Amino acid sequence: MRPQDAPLLAVVLILGLCTLAGAEKPSPCQCSRMSPEHRKNCGFPGITSEQCFELGCCFSSSVVGVPWCFHPLPKQETQECVMEVSARKNCGYPGISAEECASRECCFSNAIWQVPWCFFPQSVEDCHY
Repeated sequence: MRPQDAPLLAVVLILGLCTLAGAEKPSPCQCSRMSPEHRKNCGFPGITSEQCFELGCCFSSSVVGVPWCFHPLPKQETQECVMEVSARKNCGYPGISAEECASRECCFSNAIWQVPWCFFPQSVEDCHY
């Protein structure tokens, strides 16, 4: 390594450490409610659960033939609202507002077209690592 490469190496190392420090462990619902067949790989062969969580990803080795370190479901306002879109049970009507949905004590997310935006929450008792 040439002496003039040292500052560049230092910047790369600092950015890498900042990225790792910024990642937070996903919630249990973000991980356990992800169907194994929908998992998207987030790690590498032989990754440990600790390394996976440091990347902000989920880890479960309970199912063979699918990624064990995988990207979590998106965060929601409450854990009861974290679920795959296929698990949503409609709690409203097309075009419902977030306010009307909340008045029904349901979850609201309009990020994906053609799925229920207002949907019933689920108990978090099934959420675990």
